[in-house]
Amino acid sequence: MTERLVVIGGDAAGMTAAATARRRVPADQLDIVAFEKGNYTSYSACGIPYLIGGLVPDVDALIARGPDEHRRRGVDARTGHEVLAIDTDRRRVLVRRGADGVESWEGFDQLVIATGSTPRRPALPGVDAVGIFGVQTLDDGLAVRAASDADDARHAVVVGGGYVGLELGEALVRRGLSVALVESEPQPMSTLDPEMGALVADALRSVGVEVYVGERVEGFDTDAGQVTGVQTSARVLPADLVILGLGVDPNSGLARDAGIPVGTSGGITVDDHVRAGVDGIYAAGDCSESFHRVSRRPVVVALGTHANKQGRVAGINASGGDAVFPGVLGTAASKICKYEVARTGLNEREATAAGFDAVAVSIDSTTRAGYYPDAAPIRVRVVAEQGTGRLLGAQIVGEEGAAKRVDVLAAAIWNDMTVDEVASMDLSYAPPFAPVWDPTLMAARRAAAALG
Repeated sequence: MTERLVVIGGDAAGMTAAATARRRVPADQLDIVAFEKGNYTSYSACGIPYLIGGLVPDVDALIARGPDEHRRRGVDARTGHEVLAIDTDRRRVLVRRGADGVESWEGFDQLVIATGSTPRRPALPGVDAVGIFGVQTLDDGLAVRAASDADDARHAVVVGGGYVGLELGEALVRRGLSVALVESEPQPMSTLDPEMGALVADALRSVGVEVYVGERVEGFDTDAGQVTGVQTSARVLPADLVILGLGVDPNSGLARDAGIPVGTSGGITVDDHVRAGVDGIYAAGDCSESFHRVSRRPVVVALGTHANKQGRVAGINASGGDAVFPGVLGTAASKICKYEVARTGLNEREATAAGFDAVAVSIDSTTRAGYYPDAAPIRVRVVAEQGTGRLLGAQIVGEEGAAKRVDVLAAAIWNDMTVDEVASMDLSYAPPFAPVWDPTLMAARRAAAALG
């Protein structure tokens, strides 16, 4: 008898799970249907800031596989369909069709929950005004682009200094808007240590972004339901549109309401097979927890890299296989104005909170040999454990050629290497690519010396 796999969510984790299961099991043995609330499937959410900024001119460039192509490949992808409830006892989901509002129950044998995450929206006066955007989906991005193109759009304010907010701030500068950033922390990008975040703030200022750190947003001015300003603890900033860059929360309410376990992080609790605590139900992507390989704690890290890998594991296991998701380090990279920014593992504050006796050191170097044309500055900061010398985390801020160096350090952390071992690694060298001592090796050597 043909079984049925239902997938909730049509982007990275969900459609990777669906496509993986389809490759493993033919259609006459496994029926696969995916429900997506929005209008698009299998797109690059990471590319949204570049679409808004005009670096990617066409929305189709961000779509890896649309609903029609999924259907041709044997996955019944239904956009404009929102799942309202999960009935774990009767093995069914309640679905509302957006075109006409008709609701129906759809049965499943296996279920993959890939509902993603939701931009944080603070409970402040005026926060529901027109022109205030949390950007998570391609539909969100297109709405921001349309708002920025309005004839009367002059001023934009980014609230919060996370990766996406900063990328969108730069994108709106490219669209010709005056942009201000408000961040309650001492520096933007709190996933970095403050001295690294200060470099990012300087880069934003260099392209004309007004940066206000150490200020809290207290409310939004409105006129006839449209945002007109942002009230901070120190000033009022004019705003025709506002980007909420305060991070995201796991969209796990559907699972919680169904009695599926949700962890203290807010993500759906899963094991190393991404099983969600109920037989035949899996969770993957931003809505689920992951095991952090350094802190050894469950975390929610909303990254497309994790979502795709978890989706693959869910697809294998939901179709009768046996795959393991081994955990995360939170390795991420971004381009903010002239700087490439990257991190992996734990920063100094996170390492201390996780109970490590941590030492953090920084070095300044160049991306190429200093005498070679276009050598650019790079700063590398590493965090190591006192006593063992184990590398716990790393951050990089620098110009072209900086960010991907973090992958060397991520591989070292993944394999529990010490800073002494990292400093002795045999990395490539040529003047167009690095100094004779690569900055990653220099930072590891400095950390080893600091540990004594």
